[in-house]
Amino acid sequence: MKYLFWLAAGLIVYTYLGYACWLRVRMLWRSRPVQRGSSTPLLSIALVVRNEQQVLETKLQNLMGLDYPTDRCQIIVVSDGSTDQTENILRSYASDSRIHIVLNQLAQGKACGLNDAIDLAQGEIVVFTDARQAIEPEAVRLLAENFADPEVGCVSGELMLGDAGQGESSQGLSLYWRIEKQVRKLESASGSVVGATGALYAVRRELLTRVPPGTILDDVYLPMQVVRQGKRVVLDERARAWDRPNLGTEREFSRKVRTLSGNYQLLQLAPWLLRGSNPIRFEFVSHKLLRLAVPFALAVLLAASFAISAPFYRVVLILQLVFYSLSVLALSRLVKGGILARVADAAGTFVLLNGAAVVALANFVGGRRAAWNR
Repeated sequence: MKYLFWLAAGLIVYTYLGYACWLRVRMLWRSRPVQRGSSTPLLSIALVVRNEQQVLETKLQNLMGLDYPTDRCQIIVVSDGSTDQTENILRSYASDSRIHIVLNQLAQGKACGLNDAIDLAQGEIVVFTDARQAIEPEAVRLLAENFADPEVGCVSGELMLGDAGQGESSQGLSLYWRIEKQVRKLESASGSVVGATGALYAVRRELLTRVPPGTILDDVYLPMQVVRQGKRVVLDERARAWDRPNLGTEREFSRKVRTLSGNYQLLQLAPWLLRGSNPIRFEFVSHKLLRLAVPFALAVLLAASFAISAPFYRVVLILQLVFYSLSVLALSRLVKGGILARVADAAGTFVLLNGAAVVALANFVGGRRAAWNR
């Protein structure tokens, strides 16, 4: 039982701390800075929407206001079977030569919409974004600078959770996201990032492949295809997009279930990810797959702590029970303000994310698909 305890503890610690420490050592030993330039290649910005009437006009204005030469920037918007006022909003922009509109009457999913956008893309670089997030004016220009380095095939922007005027939030999923970004930063500094930020990333058009219908994580699938072709995927922290820090517990949980389900799906769509042909197989397993195993390691750790009567293990058991109690308080919104609330919020987020991993596995085993929604 002690063996199981330490095995589970080791997996948890490595996943959330050890891997990052290893990346930091690798960065110090083998740093790979990007050689940026100031060129402005022809860009195509791809956006796939479905029933986004509430945010679409704001997003279009955001894209049209980017600090990039208008004659070097093509905007492609694909409506995936929208049934609200999305199509009418897009039609009102049809006279603008910068915007190319595709109105698909049948909802086929985001992946098919992306393929339509890629087919229309004329730019050397294709920038992918989502409807909800606001892109900072200079972000696309900053992304483009990285492609002066011939080794770079994909560049991820940085997603900020909070308000551009007040700064990034430090609570809830924002805290988790800040930890995630540090891992991505370390991966980029010494090699390639495992995936990109779906809200803002760019790829050389010559490296783009077709996205299989139903693909959940295009922002991992496409960057990994870039890596497979021998190019780097890097993170540019200067290129930022902003999103709300908290969309509500239920919605955040559903979104995380969908994301984690996408990790399982990737193994079906691209089994080569676990083979030697994947140049960053170790990073993919450490960053993406081990997190799927953490909830089960947590269960083993708790069970082993109950079973072992030695004082050390009893202390660990009490700490676990306190931690889970705080998570219940946070998810029930019974604690507000102060240090205790911040600790409880972090505990609640941790439990929420690992609960989503369990649901994602159940969906995968049961054959339930995670649909793409607005």
